[in-house]
Amino acid sequence: MAKKVTTLFIRDTSVNLLVMKGEQVEKWASLPLEPGLVSQGLIVDEAQVADRVKQLFKETGAKANKVITALSGHDSLYRIITLPELPEAIMPEAIKREARRTIPTPLEEVYFSYQRLPAPRGEGRVFLVTFPRNLVDALVRTLHQAGVRPYILDLAPLALCRIPNEPRAIIVNARLEHLDIMVIADRLPQVIRRLSLPGEAESLEERLPLIAEEFKRTVAFYNSSHMEKPLDATVPVFVCGDLAEAPEAWQLVGSQTGGYVVSPLPSPVKLPEGFNPNEFLVNIGLALKELLTEKAGANFSSVNLNVLPEVYVPPGFSIARVLVPVGIVIGIGLIIFGVIFVQYNRAQTGTLRSNLVLAQNSVTQKQSEVAALGAQVGSLEATASELDSRITTMEERRATFYDDLTQIVSLAADKVTLSNVNDGGSSVTVNGVGSNDGIFSYARDLRASGRFSQVWISSISGGEGEFSFTFSLTK
Repeated sequence: MAKKVTTLFIRDTSVNLLVMKGEQVEKWASLPLEPGLVSQGLIVDEAQVADRVKQLFKETGAKANKVITALSGHDSLYRIITLPELPEAIMPEAIKREARRTIPTPLEEVYFSYQRLPAPRGEGRVFLVTFPRNLVDALVRTLHQAGVRPYILDLAPLALCRIPNEPRAIIVNARLEHLDIMVIADRLPQVIRRLSLPGEAESLEERLPLIAEEFKRTVAFYNSSHMEKPLDATVPVFVCGDLAEAPEAWQLVGSQTGGYVVSPLPSPVKLPEGFNPNEFLVNIGLALKELLTEKAGANFSSVNLNVLPEVYVPPGFSIARVLVPVGIVIGIGLIIFGVIFVQYNRAQTGTLRSNLVLAQNSVTQKQSEVAALGAQVGSLEATASELDSRITTMEERRATFYDDLTQIVSLAADKVTLSNVNDGGSSVTVNGVGSNDGIFSYARDLRASGRFSQVWISSISGGEGEFSFTFSLTK
């Protein structure tokens, strides 16, 4: 029997509900939102938005007890970080420390989630995402008011990245109020940029020059750190949102950005008559979290994580709830049986001999435990020796980082202003501000220094002559 999945996505301008049964769209509905109810992904009027959500579920008859939903992606950050190979037990704390070092926003203001990625032996790779707490809290409160229980939360850009069956692709999601540009390489979202578009432009056509310019800037940003395999004209470009509804517009974007072949983002699911997939692409990407299976030759995005904070995860079935009452009943029975058994044994003189044998066995067991403890002491001594070795290695890394820092700071002179330099062991993260030319000139100087095997420009944001940037330097 085909699995049924219900998805809900609240945008600034509308609420979209989609129910899929297997790979077939079964139900769909959308309600517009008045301006100001939701602003840049933040639900401002929770009561009114909750009423719209209730109305959608009532009209469609969809069940609200198990729903997949998404944040818009406003003020969210995405990173692929590299760590030493660590035991699973300490991985969460290590990722939290790395997030605190590499994410410019204080962790007290955001939630974060991660997914482990395949990595060479001795390394750990992690896809890390952070997103504002206030956006999540407002969304969950609103859904609870509407009687909706979310069990999976995603981010809209990641949902869109899940749709194309391509190992490398560029997605441009353009709407009147914002622009998303996503670069997928090796089935991973390598770059995700969201920009608010200027409100003074009245139409999509007036925004086309800016869209084309940001597209070229994103491609140049990615190619600067992937010269061995750049995004050339063979990489497909997919458009969605308002841009997909205007063929003459996205064809113009393709011609202005280097001859890329541009087409609407295709839906990988079966569509009923009268259904416009472009309005529900985020919902489709959310449904694929549950419906998409790994198939031979498939090239869908390998990032699929549930970012719903643990505090909001609904309680699941617990076997303890069943076993504890059963255990109590069994325990009471054992106690009663034990009392009878003891009373009976008191009448038997042969019990004394049995007790003597049990005592001797207990002594033997204790002797074995003492021997085991001695072996553990030896293991702890070996661990202490290993820790001494690691401390020596850390001292050597500190000396190496001092030399790296000297090189990084000296090359930045007269080109950019550095704000933060973080050492990650095998990589270094550099944050700062500067002009567009200064940033790329600085990147070239770092590569030419020969000290780093790879210089990757992780992000560039800002405008009007000054941009914030993040470099990832691989030693």
